[in-house]
Amino acid sequence: MTSTHTNLFRALRSTPFRWYFGGQIVSASGSFVQQTAAGWLVLQLTGSATALGLVIAAGGLPSLLFGPWGGSLVDRFDLRRLLMVTQAVLGLLAAALWLLAANGQATVPVIVAISALGGVVSIADSPARQAFVSDLVPPGDLTSAASLNGVVFNSARVVGPAVAGVLIVGVGTTPCFGINALSYLAVLVALAAIRPLRSGSAGVRRAGGVRDGIAYARSRQQLWLPLVMMGLVGLFAFNFAVVLPVFASQSLHGSGGTYGLLSTMLSAGSVGGSLGVGLIPHPRRRYLAATALAFGVALAATAAAPGVLIASVTLVITGIAAFAFTTLASTTLQLHSAPDFRGHVMALWVFVYTGTTPIGSALTGWISGSAGPRAALVVGAVACLVAAGIALRVRTPPHPDAALTDLAVAVRPPDRERV
Repeated sequence: MTSTHTNLFRALRSTPFRWYFGGQIVSASGSFVQQTAAGWLVLQLTGSATALGLVIAAGGLPSLLFGPWGGSLVDRFDLRRLLMVTQAVLGLLAAALWLLAANGQATVPVIVAISALGGVVSIADSPARQAFVSDLVPPGDLTSAASLNGVVFNSARVVGPAVAGVLIVGVGTTPCFGINALSYLAVLVALAAIRPLRSGSAGVRRAGGVRDGIAYARSRQQLWLPLVMMGLVGLFAFNFAVVLPVFASQSLHGSGGTYGLLSTMLSAGSVGGSLGVGLIPHPRRRYLAATALAFGVALAATAAAPGVLIASVTLVITGIAAFAFTTLASTTLQLHSAPDFRGHVMALWVFVYTGTTPIGSALTGWISGSAGPRAALVVGAVACLVAAGIALRVRTPPHPDAALTDLAVAVRPPDRERV
């Protein structure tokens, strides 16, 4: 890539990507509406941070147990058709929760069951969505597409909680589930209209197993370092859905509207962080270290915030740093994964990003319940600082891949696996 390709929005020149981008914004916003409402409903039903952590953990448990196998599945099937199936099933699960809530039957076990079933579907859905982006744009626009793909979900983090906060205060949590169910229609329409620039069918991609994908990632520091950092940060720091409701209600003595405001401030920052990554020509190790460090400092500042106003400011900064880090890590993985291994690598990414949720959510819920949400935020801050330290200590010899990044290959893989 050259300096002429630094335009953040250049991926939108691709018609297939524009369709996908629009559909994902609507669907992802609906998902965050439901997540926000479900978290508040669980707190209303139980008053327990630990219960909230366990509910959220249920959604990530399938990825923890079987996530890496999702890459093998993704690299064997046509991505567009696979996504149409997975998105349709997720829409049906949201519709089921909507109907059960309308009948007063949305109990905690029901929410846990639907969350777990959604997690099973996401084993294939999440890496497929990540890998599908590379089929929608020319190779030179992949950095822009990866950045904008991050903006999709971070924008949804702004719209979703904001809509949910208004609905929770005005009409309750049940309509939030209905909005999510209907939002899947947008992405299904977009997928039906898309004609990828490159084929994503079986036979084009390598049909290796989980061990092949792990061996491929282990042989390249530009792959394993972001994965290790995200595993650590995801385990202890990326548990906002658990800690923010408790932080809003117990530490700041707020309501559902307060929780919605804090979530919106975090999400507003996350959009800025993702957009900022699109302005960086090439993701580099020092950027990963810097954003992880900033994430830790911002989390510590949030933990010390005395009121809603200061917390809102620190959460904006937290969002900028946190999602600049995740977008940089994800972009690095996509840029340095060969097409026939991209599904495998992105499945590993989903594994460390969401597969850590069951353990991380349970730990964060326990820490919040026993020592308070401020202590949980401090633990997350420490994890980010440790991850930054790991990145700073990596030293690699010169390598041809340095033209794209200063993360070099630790052990040269066979030529057939070179990017």
